[in-house]
Amino acid sequence: MRTQTSNVGIRRSGNFCTGVALLLATFFSSALPTTADPNSVIAAAASLNNNIQISDSRQLSQPRRIEIDLSQQRLRAWDGQKLVYSFPVSTGKRATPTPIGRFHIQSKHRTNRMRGRGYDIPDVPYTMYFYEGYAIHGAYWHNRFGTPVSHGCVNLPVKQARKLYNWTKPGTLVIVKR
Repeated sequence: MRTQTSNVGIRRSGNFCTGVALLLATFFSSALPTTADPNSVIAAAASLNNNIQISDSRQLSQPRRIEIDLSQQRLRAWDGQKLVYSFPVSTGKRATPTPIGRFHIQSKHRTNRMRGRGYDIPDVPYTMYFYEGYAIHGAYWHNRFGTPVSHGCVNLPVKQARKLYNWTKPGTLVIVKR
């Protein structure tokens, strides 16, 4: 009787560990560099337990994305093909440009202190870091949205930043283009 109980416990712990491993693989797949092949993440996750099959790579993809158009100074938030938000923004000045490329929201902070060369701003609202020290966030210290005035971050009016902050989650795709 003792052997049967041990075998059941081992099987259950094996299933539990497999579930945790799949959960971690899914969670950390959004932290991979954008050059990584998403199919390799799916293959790695599926190979952990051959009883689980993932038939389509779109099951792990996220339809939500944020597009920032530097030439128009506009942020657009999409849920699949549906435009959810379109807001004017202030991006980086010529001397301190906003990075161009494909990124993901790495972390979110309700308020955050931002410091750099020539600025020290406490309580920056609705901060969403997408690349190194660059973030999308609310800006209470200016009202020049539609004009590049930042040190590289993407500034939004506070009310609009709150809406976007509540709509996003870590891993949301951010595309910055000229």
